[in-house]
Amino acid sequence: MKTRKLGNDLTVSAVGLGCMGMSFAYGASDENEAIKTLHRAVELGITFFDTAEVYGPYTNEQLLGRALKPVRDRFVIATKFGFKLDSEKSGPAAMTGLDSRPENVKRVAEASLKRLGVETIDLFYQHRVDPDVPIEDTVGAMAELVREGKVRALGLSEAGSATIRRAHAVHPIAALQSEYSLWSRDPEDGVLDTCRELGIGFVPYSPLGRGFLTGSIKKPEDLGVDDFRRQLPRFQSGNFDANAALVAKLETLAEEKGVTAAQLALAWVLHQGDDVVPIPGARKFHHLEQNAAAADIALSASELAELSDAIPLDQIAGKRYTEASLAMTNL
Repeated sequence: MKTRKLGNDLTVSAVGLGCMGMSFAYGASDENEAIKTLHRAVELGITFFDTAEVYGPYTNEQLLGRALKPVRDRFVIATKFGFKLDSEKSGPAAMTGLDSRPENVKRVAEASLKRLGVETIDLFYQHRVDPDVPIEDTVGAMAELVREGKVRALGLSEAGSATIRRAHAVHPIAALQSEYSLWSRDPEDGVLDTCRELGIGFVPYSPLGRGFLTGSIKKPEDLGVDDFRRQLPRFQSGNFDANAALVAKLETLAEEKGVTAAQLALAWVLHQGDDVVPIPGARKFHHLEQNAAAADIALSASELAELSDAIPLDQIAGKRYTEASLAMTNL
């Protein structure tokens, strides 16, 4: 597996693994299958694993810690803080607001270290910008964790350019994690340029459009009743068919290239720059292996343009999140 750099200090596999779906949001999962998938990821040379306190909550960090403990020295682990959590609830319903107060930053870091079973968190992200806490205060607390040796590098998620600059002035930011794919290109509106100006790596989550761009979801009913994608506008019946027609064009291009739609969509993201490290999720072996193989797909400038044109942003039906969730992005 080829490697890429995030900031100055983190070298990771060109394709990482988003672990959220193994414990959170996408319905029931098989823990044994998840552990086997994590072990297979290590065999494939994937060294970058992404989790968060909220995934479960808590159980995804515990899963990752158990599965990867024997090979701790071979991977980079990223986790996130920043949500208020209701301990009586599970899944997305557990999120009741934002909390990036310095005392919560430190509390979560200590708890995440224990759940992961590690001495140092390689990359510690603020999950969402908290408008009630100055970013300088939050990053100041994160920087203290670096000085204490509990965290190696700092990250932000779904932050806007002005916030990124303010944060980076307090302590170098190694990575920004935001949604980015053929059908979600918001970071191209200034955020990617800001990251490159400051030497910040970019980590796209949902680079396969939460599975839609794979072509494997044929109708809304294919999603389980407890799958949170049912709540997202693009997956709802009024928009689903229009978006499926766009994905059909992607599938045609993939067939011509001799790859899967998922691989072609992921290759497009990888070609957006050597500072881009996507973290597609995978709960099964064959999805993981397909994603890893996408790192070796070469696309010409004309192929990249053809892919971008195949899914015009003005033809995508529905927003990527609900209005409430969108209000927490690009702050």
